[in-house]
Amino acid sequence: MAERPILFNGAMVRAILAGQKTQTRRAVKPQPFEASFLDAPGQYLPSFEEGRLRVATSKGAHLLTCPFGRPGDRLWVRETWAQPTTLDPGPTVYRADYPACVPAGFENVPPAEEIRWRPSIHMPRWACRLVLEITDVRVERLQAISARDCQGEGIESDAGGGFHVEGGTHYSTDPIESFASLWTSTGGDWDSNPWVWVIEFKRVEAAHG
Repeated sequence: MAERPILFNGAMVRAILAGQKTQTRRAVKPQPFEASFLDAPGQYLPSFEEGRLRVATSKGAHLLTCPFGRPGDRLWVRETWAQPTTLDPGPTVYRADYPACVPAGFENVPPAEEIRWRPSIHMPRWACRLVLEITDVRVERLQAISARDCQGEGIESDAGGGFHVEGGTHYSTDPIESFASLWTSTGGDWDSNPWVWVIEFKRVEAAHG
């Protein structure tokens, strides 16, 4: 079993904590340059060979290596974090759900704007509180996402027939349009319909610093 870091923004961390997010899509890099490389029918074969995904195409089988791992591997989540000196010898805290993440018993909890938050990219393994186990990996076009998978990506539905993230952002009456808005907001290109790694996962550990 291998373990690798993965970045999530605050909204997606909250979705994982709430049990709403069980998938993530990340662009394949580099993108396949031959149209026929991945576009053949019947391409997805559910088997890994030496850690690589076997993809059948009209030109034969290709082996693609997912940089995030394979089923059974784990991902530890990097998120915005801090260790406020006003809470000395206080705990590690997390921007995504602060101050709810502060353990009971601590006093003089400072407001979020007074904390010197550390970027997620600089989070060390020991400060991680979320560990995910990969349950499935596949390759598909970004726009091939289903309405059900949009919910796995953290898109919520409401009684009025709308879809959104966290009660209003990226709102649409179509879950795929809502996800497209979310994807674009993180710097992704929806219109080019890139090939993406689809990584499904389950939360297996909550290790607080």
